[in-house]
Amino acid sequence: MHDALITWYHTHARDLPWRSTDCTPWGVLVSEIMLQQTPVPRVEPVWHEWMRRWPAPADLAAEEPGEAIRAWGRLGYPRRALRLHAAAQAIVSRHDGTVPQSYDELLALPGVGDYTAAAVASFAFGARHAVLDTNVRRVLARAFSGTRYPANSTTAAERRLAEELLPTDDTAPVWSVALMELGALVCTARAPRCGACPIAAECTWRLSGFPDHDGPAPRGQAWAGTDRQVRGRLMAVLRDSTGPVPKPVLDAVWPDAVQRERALDGLVADGLVEPLDEELYRLPTSPSS
Repeated sequence: MHDALITWYHTHARDLPWRSTDCTPWGVLVSEIMLQQTPVPRVEPVWHEWMRRWPAPADLAAEEPGEAIRAWGRLGYPRRALRLHAAAQAIVSRHDGTVPQSYDELLALPGVGDYTAAAVASFAFGARHAVLDTNVRRVLARAFSGTRYPANSTTAAERRLAEELLPTDDTAPVWSVALMELGALVCTARAPRCGACPIAAECTWRLSGFPDHDGPAPRGQAWAGTDRQVRGRLMAVLRDSTGPVPKPVLDAVWPDAVQRERALDGLVADGLVEPLDEELYRLPTSPSS
């Protein structure tokens, strides 16, 4: 399976900038934060703009956090922009502006969890770590456990399996990214293309007759009419403004006053919006506590 999947990857992998041999560890870290819950086509142009503007952690750390939010644009979940800004400041203060190599040091950065620490250590520095994102977990569930979908959250058994499957040589990072690519392009959630899969002959789910083949796929998150949509509209107004925004301008984005105020209060609590007084708001100029 190692040879088959890695060979497939070298032939079919997408040409993504953060996979380039000249991409810096900082570029890899930025990509991993941006790609959380956001598809590649939306991330790529924003990633390029970020790397042109802030090619090193010190460049971002020197900016106000509100600028990170503004540059985040419409990627969604803008707290990730604050986390990247906080991580940049920590890299400057703790590591002299250089992204640390070790998993433990990466994990200690603000906003960096197990997956991101393992991914950066593996893809930026060639370390041997199991990298478990949604695509990898789905491929492992099908190919080795014989189930259509993995559990809602990562289990200890899943992690043990991923560790056991890692190659013992320097191809471990390639194996990890190849699993991710297979899940993204072939072994997709709703319409897997088994005829194009390089490991179909060994896939337990396929050999078992595709159990639960007609079962429901995981549902996406609702958007229309939710607080998330209201937050997005409020943030769009603040991002597009060059200065503080009067409250009446924010009020105009959504007719339901109760929902609008709840969304605005949530943005303030999350450190994404800074109130100057009850009638004037702006993007943050200093890190949230």
